[in-house]
Amino acid sequence: MIPQRALRRAFQAVGVSIPVRRLTPPRQSYSVRAPAHGESKTAVSPRWLSDTKTRIGKCITFGMSAPQVDEAGQILRTLGREWRELVAGSEGFLTDETRAGLHRHQIVWGEQDSMGHVNNVMYVRYAESGRCNWILNYSDHVDPAHKRAWRELVTSRGIGLILKSITVDYKFPMTWPDRISVYHKLRARPDETSESLVLDVLIMSERRQRPAARCFEDVVVYDYRAGKKSTLEPFMLEQLKKTFDLQEAAKKENLAKIQDLEQRVRRLETQTWDRPDAKEDFGSAV
Repeated sequence: MIPQRALRRAFQAVGVSIPVRRLTPPRQSYSVRAPAHGESKTAVSPRWLSDTKTRIGKCITFGMSAPQVDEAGQILRTLGREWRELVAGSEGFLTDETRAGLHRHQIVWGEQDSMGHVNNVMYVRYAESGRCNWILNYSDHVDPAHKRAWRELVTSRGIGLILKSITVDYKFPMTWPDRISVYHKLRARPDETSESLVLDVLIMSERRQRPAARCFEDVVVYDYRAGKKSTLEPFMLEQLKKTFDLQEAAKKENLAKIQDLEQRVRRLETQTWDRPDAKEDFGSAV
């Protein structure tokens, strides 16, 4: 066995919560939560990441062999390296920096209210800034051949986008200091008749490593020159269709990764605390 005090220090360094007493054994997966309206039935719990770390921490308290320590370390490294992809990507959000509306954007002290929480109106600003940057990413990274047209979507010079409505579902009050990443995704695959885009928005707290808020945006395609609704340019429609397909691929890929991680964590549990002869190791008092 590996010395438990050394294990505790190592795993606490990467943010694993280690329970101080034996808990009631969990008999079900932590990964799936009840979906909100319009969400996938396979939506991952916002607490999946922290729950998984806690489960590994509990395994530590019952003693682990060298191979088990190595396996736990590999799982934790994956969680630390890919947490955005696993949490947001499993819902279909594209988390690459060239796709994010805001990537590791730093919250500033002045965005807090008198209660010391980030003011509610700031979440709307994060979502709106993220949406504009999401569009500009097409001009800068995805389809630079049509750079000017993509950039004009956020202006009133020709075909543009007008926010019709936005709703915000607050998950927990963020506080300074923190960093956020904001992701947008198409709720449906657009077609030649689409005169609006329905977007889901995820505002991710880096400090808590989970969604701080979810937004729903209804955006109208508008021809400022003609003064009426319009459809998207053919090249824009083609790129948005590709984006939707990438979203579906990201969802499938990351849900598969989560399922694999769940199975690996469950094996650690059955090898450590969840067995008839398991005894908790509190380590030496020295």
